[in-house]
Amino acid sequence: MEEPNQSVAAAASSADPTVGLRAVVALYRLAETLEALQVRNARHKGWSWQEIADALGVSKQAVHKKHSGRV
Repeated sequence: MEEPNQSVAAAASSADPTVGLRAVVALYRLAETLEALQVRNARHKGWSWQEIADALGVSKQAVHKKHSGRV
């Protein structure tokens, strides 16, 4: 049996748009969840918003706006 994430990753390249788009949504949600988790992790370890922004390749303002209420 395939791992769930492997199945989603494979489905994302499906020729069936319904399957492919559903997989894209699932991957997007997973990425958002993992990003929030790692931002919390970084903040708990003392990282600045600028360090997190640099790691994510976004502006400090963008990462602060998106995650400051969650931490």
